[in-house]
Amino acid sequence: MIQRLANPARFNRLAGRTMPWLAWGAALCIGAALWLALAVSPADYQQGEAVRIMYVHVPAAWMALVAYAFVALASAGGLVWKHPLAHVAAQAAAPVGAAFTFLCLVTGSLWGKPMWGTWWVWDARLTSVLVLFFLYLGFIALTAAFDEPQRGERAAAILALVGVVNVPVIKFSVDWWNTLHQPASVMKMSGPAIHPSMLWPLLLMALGFTLYFGAVVLVRMKALLLARRARAMAMAQVHRAAPAAAEPGSAHG
Repeated sequence: MIQRLANPARFNRLAGRTMPWLAWGAALCIGAALWLALAVSPADYQQGEAVRIMYVHVPAAWMALVAYAFVALASAGGLVWKHPLAHVAAQAAAPVGAAFTFLCLVTGSLWGKPMWGTWWVWDARLTSVLVLFFLYLGFIALTAAFDEPQRGERAAAILALVGVVNVPVIKFSVDWWNTLHQPASVMKMSGPAIHPSMLWPLLLMALGFTLYFGAVVLVRMKALLLARRARAMAMAQVHRAAPAAAEPGSAHG
């Protein structure tokens, strides 16, 4: 299946059929999750109404990690297995992952102020998520840092693979170090330690964010493929024009 998608025309046809389903699914899930989070789910007995930030913050944090794992896997596919669309997928996903990471950092600060009394602390979880944000920015910058696109793709892919070491640091930082951030309450071996009235809006928002990620990545991949095709056609036209310009009598004066 993956090799079949190596054909850009076949990929564009599949993406065109898939994108509307992902987009509508994302809109429905996010809308329903917001309604449940704001109108149905109760306030927390300790955190009060501030707990509602959780319904955006936590799924955004999950998606920041999921998106980076996607970027790293796609980078490996391009760097190691030379899949034609792998680097395109990584480049398409990186800005979306960076947006989720930024949303995670902003909502975390908004949540931290009433809970901790400060917008920011340099503990292991927050610092490692900030490092993740910089990894995303570095990846995006490297893809555009070279005149030869292939060199930028390789450099960005290497950075993405090196940065994978930060993913388990983020995940297990609350277990390895003493931090202000609370331990996992959903993804636990013993099961979620959160009431279903709060769990279902959280999971529904996570599903909506996932569908949104898929839809936007497909849109960006189609745009990047179109840009590559236009660049290739322009380069071909330049190469065809160069011999004609060099022929005797082609210059006047």
